[in-house]
Amino acid sequence: MGMPMELNTMIVTKGNERREDENIFHLTKAGYRLYPIDIPVEVKKTIESDSSGTAIIQKVEWENEQTMITYRLISLNSTN
Repeated sequence: MGMPMELNTMIVTKGNERREDENIFHLTKAGYRLYPIDIPVEVKKTIESDSSGTAIIQKVEWENEQTMITYRLISLNSTN
């Protein structure tokens, strides 16, 4: 029996991210997802939206059919 898994190359938050520290965020997504670690990836609020910034994923955890990621925001795209 296989385990369904999705490969993600960007972080899509849908506004569900939680700030842990000044530039550190935690996000929980449904299902098992694989993310690149220690390289810059784009952060978006939705798939269709413009990029919100760039982050480096520091930790990926799988548990109870959920993926928890901890990432550090390294740049923020401002609308100003």
